[in-house]
Amino acid sequence: MTILQRQDAASVTTLTLNAPERLNALSDAMIAALHHSLDSIANDAQVRAVIINGTGKAFCAGHDLKEMQAHRQTEDGGALYFKDLFDRCAALMQRIQSLPQPVIAQVHGLATAAGCQLVATCDMAIAADETRFGVNGVNIGLFCSTPMVALTRNMSRKAAFEMLTTGRFINAREAQDLGLINRAVHSDALARETMELAQSIAAKLPSAVKIGKEAFYRQIQMPVADAYRFTGEVMVHNMLDHDTDEGINAFLEKRDPDWQD
Repeated sequence: MTILQRQDAASVTTLTLNAPERLNALSDAMIAALHHSLDSIANDAQVRAVIINGTGKAFCAGHDLKEMQAHRQTEDGGALYFKDLFDRCAALMQRIQSLPQPVIAQVHGLATAAGCQLVATCDMAIAADETRFGVNGVNIGLFCSTPMVALTRNMSRKAAFEMLTTGRFINAREAQDLGLINRAVHSDALARETMELAQSIAAKLPSAVKIGKEAFYRQIQMPVADAYRFTGEVMVHNMLDHDTDEGINAFLEKRDPDWQD
């Protein structure tokens, strides 16, 4: 069985986490497969948007605890393995945000711990109404410190801290209200709504979306004055793109743009 499935259709690539017996846990193999696929997609000019979803009853239940516990038998109690695991997971999350194409999480069932981190890391997320979200490691004595990085960059600090310290789960409507996801939809409409969002993005000028995504994540870390200076330079670079020139002329002339990219 392929642990990660890829499907390409109309400039949209869907990556499906396919380990339902382990609730699509971010095992060593899953992390490697995702990172490898994203690296391939980054250089694929035919792909303009990416969807990540999962098979079975959960989107992703976080790290594979059984796999982690097995490494406690080493001389250092697993310390080197745990450090390497969290480094690899962090690299994967950062790869999602450095990808030229926007990435959308299509979430159902359950998204917990590093699975919730994955949702928070994706550029956008749509979830089925019945989905539950949690960073509940504290319930078993493991504070979700690495998931916290993505969570606190999406939600209010107090709401994130409550989830992290209590292990409380939230539903999709609450996740939407708190900014963790873009919107909650009926489960029957989940795939359609996610694909419609992806296709809407895929219809835009790829070079502009690439420029914009990179700038989005860089400016968000800057003080306001620095962010304006940086994004002003980005706008100049974008304006000098020949396809942007064509797009503006087409708008002024009330016609469809003839983009070469």
